[in-house]
Amino acid sequence: MNKLSLRNVLSLTAAAALALSLTACSGGTASQPSTDPAGGGSGSGEGYKIAVVRQLDHASMNEIRDAITAELDAKAAELGIEITYGDFNGNNDPSTLSQIGAQIISDGYDAIIPIGTTAAQQMAATAQATETPVIYGTVSYPETAGLTGISYVTGTSDALNVELLLDMMLAQNPDVQTVGLLYSTSEVNSAPAIETAKEYLDGKGISYIDKTGNTTDEIVAAVNSMLDQVDAVFTPTDNVVQAAELAIAPTLAEAGIPHYAGADSFVRNGAFATCGVNYTDLGTQTADLAVEVLQSGEVPSDFVTVSGDIITVNTDTAATLGVDYSVFESMGSSLVEVQTTQE
Repeated sequence: MNKLSLRNVLSLTAAAALALSLTACSGGTASQPSTDPAGGGSGSGEGYKIAVVRQLDHASMNEIRDAITAELDAKAAELGIEITYGDFNGNNDPSTLSQIGAQIISDGYDAIIPIGTTAAQQMAATAQATETPVIYGTVSYPETAGLTGISYVTGTSDALNVELLLDMMLAQNPDVQTVGLLYSTSEVNSAPAIETAKEYLDGKGISYIDKTGNTTDEIVAAVNSMLDQVDAVFTPTDNVVQAAELAIAPTLAEAGIPHYAGADSFVRNGAFATCGVNYTDLGTQTADLAVEVLQSGEVPSDFVTVSGDIITVNTDTAATLGVDYSVFESMGSSLVEVQTTQE
C-alpha cells in the first residue's frame, strides 16, 4: 500500500480509465424480490446493490468480507428486501483500486464497503463526485488516513492495542533488551503504532531497532539482518509484512525470536502472538452500519471503534520457540490457540 493523501488519490482516480473488465461475484438474498435485480437504489426501500472491495486477498480481510456478506444476507431476509453485492480484490495496487472504483460508480452501486486503508482512501476519492456512501471496514487510524470529516464516508476502526501487545511481550520474557520494529514505510496504519511502541519501549528503558521493507523480499532481508540483534519483534497491522509472514515466521522461530504482530492473520501464518478484535464481529458491525446508512439516507459524522483484547497464540510456533504462553491467560478476554496455515 502507498501512503496516499486523499488529494493524491483523487489525482490517481482522475487518470484511471472509466471502463475496465473486472469480475465480481454477486450474492445476496431476496425475501421480496425487486423488479430491478440491481436493487431499487438508495432510498427506494426495495433493494440495494453494494460493492465490497478488499484491498488484497489475505486471511483477515477475507474473514471480514465473509462476515459482511453473511450479514448483508441476514439483513435482506430480516428487512424483506433484496441486497446484492459485488466482491472486488484490489491486489494491494492503487491503480487497480482506482479502476475498480471507476467501474463501481459507472455500474451504479448504492454503497461501497472497502476493507483496508488504501482501499478506503481510493473508494472515498472515487465516490467524491457522486457522494456514493463509503462505509469502510478495518481502518486502524481513520484520522491519519484522511478519512474523517467527509460527509459521505464513515466506517469501523480496529486500532491496535499496542501497549497490551508489548505487555504480553514483557510478561512472557521480562529480560527483553532489544526489540526489532518490523514494518513497511508505505503503510498508513504502521506509523502511529510504531510511534506508540517506541514511546512504550522508551518508558521501559528497552532499546529497539527499525527494520523496514516494502516488498516481501525486502521484509525477508530485513528479518535476516536483525537475527543476532533482537530478543523479540513487533509488527503493527501492516499488510506488507503480513504478506511475507509465511516466509519469515520459520526464520524467526528457529532463531528463538518471538514475533508479536497486529492481527490474527499473522499468527495463523506463523507469528507467535497477537491481541485484537474479532474480525467476524467487525465485519458484521460494518455491514449493519452500511445497511443503516442506506435505510436512513444519513451518513454518521464519526466512525465506530471496535475494540478487543482477544489473545491469539500459534501453538506450532510456541513449540519451536520452546516457550510457555500460559502467562497470557489472565491478560485478555480470551485466549485462542491456532496452528500455522498456508492461507
